[in-house]
Amino acid sequence: MLALQACSEELYSNLDQRQANEVVATLVRHGIPAQREAGKDGKMAVFVEKNRFADAMAVLDESGLPKQEFQTLGEVFKRDGLVSSPVEERATMIYGLSQELSQTISDIDGVLSARVHLVLPENDPLRQRLVPSSASVFIRHRASVPMNELIPQVKMLVAKGVAGLTYDNVSVTLIPVAATPSEQETGEAGFTTFLGLWMHPDSVAAAMWLFYGMAATILALAARLAYVQWYRRPGVYALDAVATPARKT
Repeated sequence: MLALQACSEELYSNLDQRQANEVVATLVRHGIPAQREAGKDGKMAVFVEKNRFADAMAVLDESGLPKQEFQTLGEVFKRDGLVSSPVEERATMIYGLSQELSQTISDIDGVLSARVHLVLPENDPLRQRLVPSSASVFIRHRASVPMNELIPQVKMLVAKGVAGLTYDNVSVTLIPVAATPSEQETGEAGFTTFLGLWMHPDSVAAAMWLFYGMAATILALAARLAYVQWYRRPGVYALDAVATPARKT
């Protein structure tokens, strides 16, 4: 363990178990060895080899990991014994709604990161002209995911989640992230194909030896079976009987 730590470098710390598992699994899929260790406070740290540190950071940045932690409304409104002013209460509510919506959109398959910015003006009911509420949604997603088809659902989700917000006042900005060259070549990061099966590159050599060994064994058995069938033909037995001299009694 000490030797392993000596040649490793800490990539991320203060992660929960799910975040650490996602980071390690993503790195392993890209062929980068990684390990996680638990600290005294229950938080996890992820380590990689020093010579793969830059590659690991690039992979995690493209994958949007580790994912940002969002606060819930309960956490936002957690009281600390102080009395908040109405302005602070309103700002806290807007922030909490933004966090909740960002978390929900981030859970959509293919979304790497998401942000929801809300503009909820405090209108005076005595004013004749009211300023409408609006929202701006930023989504960073994988280019292979057709996120354009989900824009109406995202706008409806945000509009229905905020009182007084209409569908037309929600804008969505999509930022696609293209796959790396290795992902485009193999179809899945860090994996390759052999006989139509996806496997890690380190396992290809063993799979080839196993396949060709089994093929050679099958060919040898087939040749042996063919020889036995040929040897047992009636003509072969007759030739053996003629060729074998009779023993003297």
